[in-house]
Parts: sequence; C-alpha cells; structure tokens
Amino acid sequence: MKKSEQPLPSPINVNRRRFVQGLAAGGVLAAFPAVLQAASRAGATLTHTGTAPVLSGNQIELVIAESPVNFTGEVRMATTINGSIPAPTLRLREGEEVTIRVTNHLAVATSIHWHGIILPYQMDGVPGISFDGIAPGETFEYRFTLQQSGTYWYHSHSGFQEITGMYGALIVEPRDGETIRADRDYVVQLSDWTDEDPMRVFSKLKVQSDVYNFNQPTVPGFMRDVSTLGLAGALNKRRMWNQMRMNPTDLGDLSASTLTYLMNGQTPAGNWTGLFSPGERVRLRFINAAGNSFYDIRIPGLKMTVVQADGQNVEPVSVDEFRFGPGETYDVVVEPENDAYTIFSQSMERTGYARGTLAVRHGLTAPTPALDAVEWLAMRDMMGSMDHAGMNHNDMGMDMDHGEMAMDHSQHVMHSNPLAIPSSSVNHARSEYGPSVDMLVHTPRTNLDDPGVGLRQNGRRVLTLADLKTIGGPVDQRLPTREIELHLTGNMERYSWSFDGLEFGQSTPISMKHGERIRVILQNDTMMTHPMHLHGMWSDLENDQGDFLVRRHTIPVQPAQRISFLTTPHDLGRWAWHCHLLFHMDAGMFREVVVS
Repeated sequence: MKKSEQPLPSPINVNRRRFVQGLAAGGVLAAFPAVLQAASRAGATLTHTGTAPVLSGNQIELVIAESPVNFTGEVRMATTINGSIPAPTLRLREGEEVTIRVTNHLAVATSIHWHGIILPYQMDGVPGISFDGIAPGETFEYRFTLQQSGTYWYHSHSGFQEITGMYGALIVEPRDGETIRADRDYVVQLSDWTDEDPMRVFSKLKVQSDVYNFNQPTVPGFMRDVSTLGLAGALNKRRMWNQMRMNPTDLGDLSASTLTYLMNGQTPAGNWTGLFSPGERVRLRFINAAGNSFYDIRIPGLKMTVVQADGQNVEPVSVDEFRFGPGETYDVVVEPENDAYTIFSQSMERTGYARGTLAVRHGLTAPTPALDAVEWLAMRDMMGSMDHAGMNHNDMGMDMDHGEMAMDHSQHVMHSNPLAIPSSSVNHARSEYGPSVDMLVHTPRTNLDDPGVGLRQNGRRVLTLADLKTIGGPVDQRLPTREIELHLTGNMERYSWSFDGLEFGQSTPISMKHGERIRVILQNDTMMTHPMHLHGMWSDLENDQGDFLVRRHTIPVQPAQRISFLTTPHDLGRWAWHCHLLFHMDAGMFREVVVS
C-alpha cells in the first residue's frame, strides 16, 4: 500500500482544547473511587504531583513503579520514581562520591540517565550502549564522583518512560560555596503529558506526521496572503510549501491536541506557586524535562537575569524571554516587587502552555497572557542564508531531487572559518541521501543571534545563543586537531529522523580518541529545531569565527543552521548522541560514539 493510501488516524478531538489547562488537582483521584479501589487492590499508591520531595546524602534509594495519575479528568497509569511526578529532587555536593540504588518494580526493563553529568560510561544509564538496563525485579547500583556543580536532571532512557513521568531534578552544590546570590531557590521543571499510549502517538506520526497540527494553513490565511502578495504571490507561496512536502506551521510534532503541559507536575489550572518576600532575590532553576516540547518562558512584568546555562555559570544577561528545548536547563535570578507574577511557558507551536505563580502568599494569581499568534516558518528556516537574492527555492539552498550519495563527509580537513563548506561537501549535499531524507540545505546560515521562529521582533528582549558567555572560558583551550561533520536529516512524510540519512541501526559508531580535541560541525537539513545531546563530554559552542562562547551539554540547532563546537572525550567507553525530542530519537536520530 502506498503511503497516500494508508488509512489516516482518527481525527483530532477538538474538544481536547478545553482540557489544555487540566485539573486543579492533577494527581488527586478522590472523585474516582472505583479506580482507587482497583489501585488499592493492586497495591498501588497514588502519584504525588507538584513540588518534588528532596533527597540528599551519599546513599540514595530510588524505586521505579507504576501508579495512577489524573491530569485531565481521565485516569491513567504513570511511570514514577518513589511515587512522585516529578521524581525526587536530588541535592548533592561537588567532589563527593554518591551511591544511588535503583530498584525496578515495573514489568519491563528500565534505566536512569544522569543528564549532563560527567561520569564513567558504565554509569551513564543507556541500555544497549553503556549497560544492559535494569530488569524487572532487579536493583542496579550507580556509583560515581561528582566532578561539577550546577542544575542538571535525570530521566529514563528506556522506551517512552520519560514522557510517562520518569524525570527529576539533580542539583549539585559547588564544593567551595555558591557564587550566585539568592534568598530563595526553586526548581521549575517543564514537561508534557499525554493521556494516549505514547506508542500509539508514535504510530500515528509514522502514518501522518502532522496529525497533531491543528494550526494548518486556512482559507482566511490564503486571502490575507492575496491582499499582501497578490493572487500570483499567494499561489506561489502555497505551491512552494506543497513542493517542500512540509507544512509551514509544523513547528512541533505534538500539540495540545494530545498534550497537557505541566510545571513541576502541575497542570495550568493546578498553578504551582513559589513564595517570596518583597525585596528578595529568587533563583529559578528551569529544566525542560519534556518529551517533545520546546517552551518559550517569560514572567510578564519581571526581568530575568540568566546566570547559568546547562549547569555552567555564564556572564549575567538580562532578558524578557528565552526558549529552551528538551534536555536544556537555564538558571535565572529575578527580583519581584509586586504581590504576584505569572511564570508563563507557552509551547513553541502555540497551542498551549504551562504556567505557575510567584507570589507573596498562596492563593494569589496574576493575569495569564494570551498565546502568541502562530508564525510561519520563514525563508531562513527553509533555505538558510538569504544572500542569493532573486534565486528560486531550489537554487537558494534546498535540494528536492533524488540522486545517489556522492561521498562521506563525516570527517574532512579544517578551514580558517570553522563553518566554511568545502566544495566536496557542497557536491555531496546537492545529491539525495536516500529515502530517509526529503530535504537538503546548500546555503546554511551560521548566525547564532536568531531567537527562532515565533520570537523574532516580538517586542521583547529574547535570549539567543550568541548572548551566552561561560565564565572562565573553555576548560580545554587547545586547538582542535580533527573535524567531524554530520548533517541532521529527516523525511517528514515517513517520519524518519537520522544523521547523514542513516537511521540508528544502519549507521556505524563515530570513533573518538581519548583526550583528543575535536571540532564537531552539525548542519540541520530539516525545518525543525533539534536539541542535540552528546553524552559523556562537554560541547564548547563557538561562533562562525571560531571564538568560544558557552559550554553546553545540549545544543539546539535551528532549521537550516550550521553550528560548530569543540569537545574533548573525557572517558573511555561507548556513549550516546541523539536529538532529545523523544520521538525523533526513537525514529532514528541517534548515533553511538566510541571513545578509545
């Protein structure tokens, strides 16, 4: 059966929109006595949601199990750690060795990955790469010494357990004391929840990749284009998108048609609240623990000073708003003066939001902004550099033709401009990788000062990667001796995601030598932003002139963008490298790295 002949998933229930704010008491099942009785007979306990319990010390016990939860009026089973969503916050100290015993009470294997933590690969927690996983009924003992400080997190690396509740904050206090001054300190974890079985969600996407997109181009939108572009221009615009086999509003795979957006395990109606006294400095540790959602964060009426990115202190920068994707963390300091402020976290595709409140006492709220209007992907998101005025869309950098792969460009010689495209690589990019790729960018953009679609010129000061400067510079100041280049590729019709057109299982491991200094170049040939996470080592992001900017463990690569970073493999072993959008990773954008 051809793809176009496959039966489509059932239509989206538009009534779902009224559930976007969820229930005021997300984890409370008092209204469902039958479910409570069944849970009681099965020995299950209710899931605790909201501010997570805090665990500390050198010996920690974690238990993974299922427990019932209700965010939307429908009771579902969540995957929890110690019966909590989010999982317990672990507060540890730099320099100490910790032992964390993880017991699996699930019927299937599980795992925990310590996101952004430098440790021996056997402790990294990726089944099939660094260990076998934790079988049902078994206990695995993680033991490692903390070599860093800052805001991090941990989550399952097995199946879709992460999106069903397995995530928690990991705070490492500095050995020599905290340098960021604050009177209050709160973890703010953003996540997303679906009442559907995540495997069914994934199956739907494989059949129709935009099934959850209810921001489709409309007839009124076409008429607006006619009024501004003329009939021919409006028709050409729609024709171009049809040729691209991409929807201009397809900013995220999922939306509020299936997701409920959570802040610290609370629905928008649940309204997580952090307290403060006027005149206090409040530190907010934002963690994006979502399976598939980018969030745009702002606190109307309150400036945020970004002081840390991915656990690393940065030169303070004052902003109104920032975007971050799954896997990223940002610490900000605010100085509230009014009685209440809304922490507003709208999803990038503008279908819903998570929200909470900063207030002087419980029960207070502040106005919640309306969702921003949906913004279409722009030329720069499709084709990259716009230096070639007057060229048609195929000449301007997007290759739609099928052909044969010309050469392997995963390693090539270095250039004075780290993001220069060698002629051999250009020739390669002008041919089709194969059925797993439906678009290629020939003139990628290399600027890091773009906040991204939906945030451009919105009247607010929005953080960009170009604003971030790690205090103290790079730990390893050597020049690279080798370059590795990889393209982020995909086929939206097939819902296939990959590196260089090869899904995981078809690719071979990337080889690195222990202690060598490497420049990595990533070029995004797709029209979606991918938060790329390299396990076991830092990614020192640089600008297009080769100047060091910021040390990261997860770097968002925007559509048609070409970025570079330096890395030094710290530890021998096998490591994972993948897009942190859960369904992209599962659909193939995953690669193994072997350090020898």
